[in-house]
Amino acid sequence: MSLTPSTMLPLQTKAPTFTLPDTDGKVVNDSDFIGARALLVMFICNHCPYVKHIRAGLAAMAHDFARHGVAVVAIMSNNAEKYPDDRPELMAMEKKSAGWEFPYLYDESQKVALAYHAACTPDFFLFDGDQRLIYRGQMDDSRPGNNKPVTGADLRGAVAKLFAGEAIDPAQKPSIGCNIKWKPGNEPDWFNRR
Repeated sequence: MSLTPSTMLPLQTKAPTFTLPDTDGKVVNDSDFIGARALLVMFICNHCPYVKHIRAGLAAMAHDFARHGVAVVAIMSNNAEKYPDDRPELMAMEKKSAGWEFPYLYDESQKVALAYHAACTPDFFLFDGDQRLIYRGQMDDSRPGNNKPVTGADLRGAVAKLFAGEAIDPAQKPSIGCNIKWKPGNEPDWFNRR
């Protein structure tokens, strides 16, 4: 397991577009979320211990966000041929088992992960109602083995400030997790320079 931090995409970046299949075969587009008060795009996968650690907390946080008009979508961009635990049929099982109500999309080409500069699982990108990046980084301080509870404090705090019309501190902590499992030839330049 290689610990990898978020790349910390510049704030105010416009949300990159995507058109990807959900685990039920439905095609989901970024434009489906126009009109939401905010949009949370998460890069996750089935097998990563860092994602498994936040699994239940992620379901609860996303449920709370949806009740307040925040659109939530998860994207799995790993090389599923080399990491078969992340196959689409197992993504569908994971979504159901975890109680995730948000779309769980398969980025087979990895083009969406590259567009977002996603680096790890989990990796979080929160956009305002105009789909401008206002927060990127960790969900909270909890990690496997550190005995801190999974609360979603950092992401919840950013959403609360957005809705209160308050400035969100740009000093944000990167998420940490397993690196995205790139297909040969897809590795971004920054990945090879680590």
